[in-house]
Amino acid sequence: MPTNPLDFVLDGLMRRYRTRVPAVGGVIRAMLQSGLIHTEADIENDHIAFRTLGVPHLGIQSLEKIFLHCGYDKREHYYFEGKKLDAYWYSPPQDHYPRIFISELRVGDLSPPAQSIIKSYTAEIASDPVDRLNLDDGQAVDQFLHSPLWRTPTVVDYDRLADESEYAAWVIYNRYYLNHFTISVHNLPAPYNTIEKFNDLVESSGFRLNDSGGKVKTSSDGLLIQSSTVAEMVAAEFDDGRGSTTCKMIAGSYVEFAERKIKPESAGKAHITRSDRRDGFEASNADKIFESTYSAQTTQPK
Repeated sequence: MPTNPLDFVLDGLMRRYRTRVPAVGGVIRAMLQSGLIHTEADIENDHIAFRTLGVPHLGIQSLEKIFLHCGYDKREHYYFEGKKLDAYWYSPPQDHYPRIFISELRVGDLSPPAQSIIKSYTAEIASDPVDRLNLDDGQAVDQFLHSPLWRTPTVVDYDRLADESEYAAWVIYNRYYLNHFTISVHNLPAPYNTIEKFNDLVESSGFRLNDSGGKVKTSSDGLLIQSSTVAEMVAAEFDDGRGSTTCKMIAGSYVEFAERKIKPESAGKAHITRSDRRDGFEASNADKIFESTYSAQTTQPK
């Protein structure tokens, strides 16, 4: 069991995420069987991502405190007008840790009925819950990230939110559940060190890729190339409004893949490190990756 708080938090996030997202184990098995890795530890985790709600005491300003305390640096801001989202990414204290990507729904940009639904849940939180945590206690932080922030939503509220913002519906049920982790493909053996070839492996293993904007999403500079699986549907228990629960299949989490090409100024170097590759994110790529949990993707026939 890890003793470093950051290691403890990341281990807890990945352990639960892998249990809930069968695609994680399936893709890793395909990599092992193809000889791309010898053990799971050979996989470089490019980044992990969280979704939040922009309401008092929560959102980016709250969740980021955990990772800033662990030595992460806050980097560029991204704005997604159509999806009504803001986001920041955070660079890790050491290269073997993943980048962090945190997005936040601009709740105030939603319709009054949707805002009212969200606030009926988040109003239960009267102060920033992270401020009450001992951020040096990895176990306490891990427990917090996997504990409900508000009461279990009703199916009616979930569906009403989904009609306007599928992002909002996802968060109202999943809270801080890990949205995805990302396999770095550029360090894998050729020819699977490119997104296009790695996608072939993923699809041949029976997993469906998000095709919003194309299965391959490429940054404007051509140096960041991404793809992702479509989120698998999971059985979720909702409040039925009568003191009991009801079950509904909803989108869970997914797996992302990233290829970061070598920056022009580093071309020709004998030893390539993380700093020699394209860093950060690309709003146009991320905009389409978000849709891995959207019904337009999850309801497509296999």
